[in-house]
Amino acid sequence: MGCLTDFLHQDHARCDDLYLKAERLAADADVAAADKAFLAFSEAMAHHFAMEEQVLFPAFEETTGNTAGPTAVMRHEHEQMRGLFADMAAALSAGRADEFLAVADTLLVLMQQHNAKEERILYPMSDRVLADADEVLARMQAIA
Repeated sequence: MGCLTDFLHQDHARCDDLYLKAERLAADADVAAADKAFLAFSEAMAHHFAMEEQVLFPAFEETTGNTAGPTAVMRHEHEQMRGLFADMAAALSAGRADEFLAVADTLLVLMQQHNAKEERILYPMSDRVLADADEVLARMQAIA
């Protein structure tokens, strides 16, 4: 694997762990703890999306000249996930762990499919086509 693929795969795993913690707490009906865990997850995802949308995707598009390909699909899926995050946060705010879990099931399927596309296609392709992959990685790591 290349440097971008490894780094972003590890970040996916970190986000997945945070998601699973929130889901477990909601399944145990510990809404307050689930809400706190979900906040940590959603902040991690916002950071991950920012690294991709502000650095990786523009670098990929500039190098390949392709703005309607994989990065467009990934941006669209990010927006879908953001909508689900909002629904999940609202469910927890209302104390409805069952509603949170129903939306979480939808999110999990979307995330698994999304991550597989990124990890199998976009990230390895980025490692191959970006001559400055190390610099792109450094810029992603600099995002607060």
